[in-house]
Amino acid sequence: MRYSVSHITTLNYPRPVSMAQFNVRLRPAAWPGQTVTDYRLVLDPAPAQVVTREGGYHVNEARFALREPTAQLQIESRFTVEVEPLPFFVEDGAGPGLADLRERAMRRPDLSDLAPASYIFASPVARPEPAIAEWAGAFLDEAMPVMEAGRALMSAIHAEFAYDADATETDTPPIEAFNRRHGVCQDFSHIMIVAARAHGIPAAYVSGYLRTLPPPGKPRLVGADAMHAWVNLWCGEELGWVGFDPTNDKLADTDHIFLGMGRDYADVAPLDGTFRGSGSQGMVFSVDVAPVD
Repeated sequence: MRYSVSHITTLNYPRPVSMAQFNVRLRPAAWPGQTVTDYRLVLDPAPAQVVTREGGYHVNEARFALREPTAQLQIESRFTVEVEPLPFFVEDGAGPGLADLRERAMRRPDLSDLAPASYIFASPVARPEPAIAEWAGAFLDEAMPVMEAGRALMSAIHAEFAYDADATETDTPPIEAFNRRHGVCQDFSHIMIVAARAHGIPAAYVSGYLRTLPPPGKPRLVGADAMHAWVNLWCGEELGWVGFDPTNDKLADTDHIFLGMGRDYADVAPLDGTFRGSGSQGMVFSVDVAPVD
């Protein structure tokens, strides 16, 4: 499946701010089965320099500073991407049992940004939560194949939690969303990550997009009008990293476009930074993911 992706973010300030510095993470990182072409990042006003680099985890980052006073900044990210269907062995694969998986992850001599050991421990946002671990324990056991475990957690979150865009904020802790049983894709992904790690499954937070319009006769996916988040679980050497979307109760497939992955949202936030000035920052954005014939 081939898509044209457009993401426009506009920041507004009540009074001009000075010495603003930003990190933008909107260029897709390399990912199996996904080919990106024609990437463009347009900034208005244009900074003197944009420095691009790999982030701390599997994410691309662009850094820039605005040294002249400005009351508005527009960030436009565009690219074309082709996404291949999941290999049959991922769709059907069971993977190792959870006890075996945990040992494999810890034995691997790998410290890269995709090393499973980097995603098995707590992170700043996805901290250990006994209540989430106990809840997840009802669906998992040590002998269960990891694909079965991932599907069980994903389906349980989809069944028990309601999508509610007004229930949480970007900085709402996972335990609060868990207790409310309401939230958005970011909350559901963090809850699944905390649950998976509590039972020894390496779990990562994925930032990306969903196709905006469904194929004829198919329901529209929840979260398609904005950036989307889902969970990657490391399913052993045979299967590698597999995406699970608890918001829509489905594996990440040709409807999903991968941007980057980290331990939690903070590692792959699409935009962050600082500015010198008074007043609050307003933000509006538009996302469009259009299939290309």
